[in-house]
Amino acid sequence: LVVTRAVEAALASVQAGLPAGVTTVPLFRQAGFIEASIGNVEEALRDGAILVTIVLLLFLASARTTAITLTAIPLSLVVAALVMKGFGMTLNTMTLGGLAIAIGELVDDAIVDVENVHRRLRENAAAVTPRSTLAVIRDASVEVRSSIVFSTALVILVFVPLFALDGVEGRLFAPLGVAYIVAILASMVVSLTVTPVLASYLLKGVEPARHDGESHVVRTLKRLDARLLAWALPRSGIVMGATLLAVALAAASVPFLGRSFLPPFNEGTATINVLAPPGTSLAESNRLGTLAEQALLEVPEVRSTGRRTGRAEMDEHAEGVFTSEIDVDFAPEGARPRAEVLADVRRRLARIEGVTTSVGQPISHRLDHLLSGVRAAIAIKIVGDDLATLRAEAERVRERIVTIPGLVDVQVEPQVLVPQLQVVIDRDAALRFGVAPGHLAADLETALGGTRVAQVVEGMRSLDVVTRYAAPWRDDPAGMGAAPVVLADGRAVTLGQLATIRAGTGPNQVFHEDGQRRIVVSANTAGRDVGSVVEELRTELRTMSFAPATTWTIGGQFERQVTAMRTIAGLSVVAIAGMYAVLWAHFRAHALVLQVLLNLPLALVGAVAALWISGQPLSVATLVGFVTLCGIASRNSILMISHYLHLVRHEGETFGEAMVVRGSLERLVPVLMTALAAGIALVPLAWAGGAPGKEILTPVAQVILGGLISSTLLDMVVTPAVFLRFGGDAGRAMSGNEARPD
Repeated sequence: LVVTRAVEAALASVQAGLPAGVTTVPLFRQAGFIEASIGNVEEALRDGAILVTIVLLLFLASARTTAITLTAIPLSLVVAALVMKGFGMTLNTMTLGGLAIAIGELVDDAIVDVENVHRRLRENAAAVTPRSTLAVIRDASVEVRSSIVFSTALVILVFVPLFALDGVEGRLFAPLGVAYIVAILASMVVSLTVTPVLASYLLKGVEPARHDGESHVVRTLKRLDARLLAWALPRSGIVMGATLLAVALAAASVPFLGRSFLPPFNEGTATINVLAPPGTSLAESNRLGTLAEQALLEVPEVRSTGRRTGRAEMDEHAEGVFTSEIDVDFAPEGARPRAEVLADVRRRLARIEGVTTSVGQPISHRLDHLLSGVRAAIAIKIVGDDLATLRAEAERVRERIVTIPGLVDVQVEPQVLVPQLQVVIDRDAALRFGVAPGHLAADLETALGGTRVAQVVEGMRSLDVVTRYAAPWRDDPAGMGAAPVVLADGRAVTLGQLATIRAGTGPNQVFHEDGQRRIVVSANTAGRDVGSVVEELRTELRTMSFAPATTWTIGGQFERQVTAMRTIAGLSVVAIAGMYAVLWAHFRAHALVLQVLLNLPLALVGAVAALWISGQPLSVATLVGFVTLCGIASRNSILMISHYLHLVRHEGETFGEAMVVRGSLERLVPVLMTALAAGIALVPLAWAGGAPGKEILTPVAQVILGGLISSTLLDMVVTPAVFLRFGGDAGRAMSGNEARPD
């Protein structure tokens, strides 16, 4: 952004000195995409904080307790910003996205602490001999301290796989993970230090009568939960069976989800490559490029176009004059969705005869080029030795796959035969005359291609001096055959005596990969996920017979998607093992650890349902959502089970249905508040669609939101039922053990 502003300022100062009628026009301004993206994520961050505030007010029904809880948000964000500044991180869509995803969770620890303080103050107010408010606040905070620390540790632990991602996905999601973890850690520290202190100041002088009631929302929810538990606890077998069936159905549907690497960007611009046959003149290529621009400007949403025909030889992306690259600037989102606009663009460009086109976006095109060496989402690489065979096979593949649904911009890498002067050295003849073939080839390179021998400086200009044969010699086989070659003894022979020289044809360009020649058939996708298209493509290619010594591979985005998913899946197993170890350190009972981990499949149900409802394919972004969800979903089970054990250990409750009902009702408010706060804060991201800056974060938010809904609703029934049925040994052991501090 700083560089862009400096360039724009310089251009503005130059404008006054330009000739009449000459002006500067920005063809592509990446700063616009950055500004729009950051602005959209900032809006999501702001709206999420507002929704969290509303949830807290509804549940707590107290301005003071709400203010204490909300303090965690600005303090956590400030700490996160300071840490990111210290590590040299920038404020971008991914770091902001990490904060936006965490915004609802930043108050979770404070909610648990404040709600418990609020409840204990209410109980203390109703006691015959009330204790001091300060003592009640201290004990209430200590009571939930271990639950806060261990649940935060789990949330952080599950993020470890993100930092093992490499490539583009690692560069994208690692900053999100850092911002998220730092903010969550800061919120934990705030809940353990600032929140109790604020409670001691703001709630210390409040009259007992202020703590004797609950909000209407809380009373209604507790009444409904009591009825639900009264039905579910005696029927725990039915509850667990239905839950197991739901988990099985969700898991079974996962293989049928679409696959993609990353959600498509919405950059607000497009990059369109228009390719004429190699050898097309600059004038003809310019005419075709003009026709393409005119066709594009007929699309209502197209605001402006800019074109480059050909690229300089020393350019990083050197191209012949037969290629044109058109930058298209779209107006803001209108009545038609972007996919429909791009389909309209493709239809209009298809009317231009003699060219092939590829429609993409500036950043997306570069990512594709980075991943596969081709500016397309899918690259079928045909490898072999004979170029003529490769060209024929590539054309066969193109004709075979062009009808696959969802496949667009199908084209063969341009390669044609162009006139050449071919010099084939006769090694035997060269040796008879004492000429080393390598030295002769080096001399021919100088004679035909030229060698820089000096540089002339004229004022501000520098010109290279190149020595080579004149054009008539370079283009004429007879002339080249008569060229003298000086031998070591001073005699001279002609080049025709040492080599065969003939006029012929050869490919305009030859690409190699892993030491072999290759040609590429490239394509993009539209209206369908990359994974399913690639599977159909692979099936189609397997039915084809290729020439001997010719092989094919499919490259592109899906390769990175497969690699990233394997990495996340493998390290997630390690993370779950780490979660098990952390939970064991907290509960010291395998049955209780497994009950906490039970929330992970419960969350899977809603997460998978969210993908089906939203139509999102399974991508690296959705996997990041699953990873985040694992930590969030386990928090509520820890709170619930820890409170059951607290009632048995410290408050004299006997293990049984009455204790489970009491514990569930007392933990209903913090469980619902934390889940609602974390979930509702994600709504601005989850319903953002493909808005710039939110396109990668939207699938993450949708997965977390869906998983939170299912895990929270099921947790209210399943966790009490499972604990009542399988937690008896641990509960009775706790009632007989000496109390140990939390």
